[in-house]
Amino acid sequence: MVASTSLEVVPDDPTAYKTKQYWEERYQKEDLTTTFDWFKTYTELKPLISEAIPNKESKILMLGCGNSTLGEDMYNDGYKNIINIDYSKTVIENMKIRCADKPEMKWLEMDIRDLKFDNESFDAIIDKGTMDALMCDRGDVWDPSEELINDVKGEVDEVQRVLKVGGTFLYITFGQPHFRKRHLTRDCWTIDIKTMGEAFHYFFYYMHKTSPVA
Repeated sequence: MVASTSLEVVPDDPTAYKTKQYWEERYQKEDLTTTFDWFKTYTELKPLISEAIPNKESKILMLGCGNSTLGEDMYNDGYKNIINIDYSKTVIENMKIRCADKPEMKWLEMDIRDLKFDNESFDAIIDKGTMDALMCDRGDVWDPSEELINDVKGEVDEVQRVLKVGGTFLYITFGQPHFRKRHLTRDCWTIDIKTMGEAFHYFFYYMHKTSPVA
């Protein structure tokens, strides 16, 4: 695998990260061996993920999978029941080919704000940096735009709908709690937060669903 670190893929305008066009054009330029992971890899996240999802038979939804190795690494570690979604048709087709040797893992073209799954379908849902891409905005972080609020609400509302009672939503981000908790708070779940790193912190949000969505 080749990690995507080229500055050629970094947009001049960071708000491009929240557009489908940017990702589609980027993935069309990258070959099957190219990978890109926001923040941390599975090796670093494994202790926290294992704690949050102890049952490797869990049905897991990966939001905005891209060409990250997270799903593949979890599969190789025994989590076979993973559905990966992304709204880029190109990356989904590429990942189907790259992971042809992992037949139990599925790849679907889908928008995280419009999930095509039944209510309470998943034991665990993972977002590693996808919500952060939706939040790439030039506005005031203390006073986010209505568009940003609605985009994130669309994702979180869908997550709470398709997550089973007793299930866990994991969100991995560099976003500090005073910027993120407002978007994640829901009546149906509790929120716990763990911090990773020393000089630069990453945050691991656990949302544990305790009751059906009203």
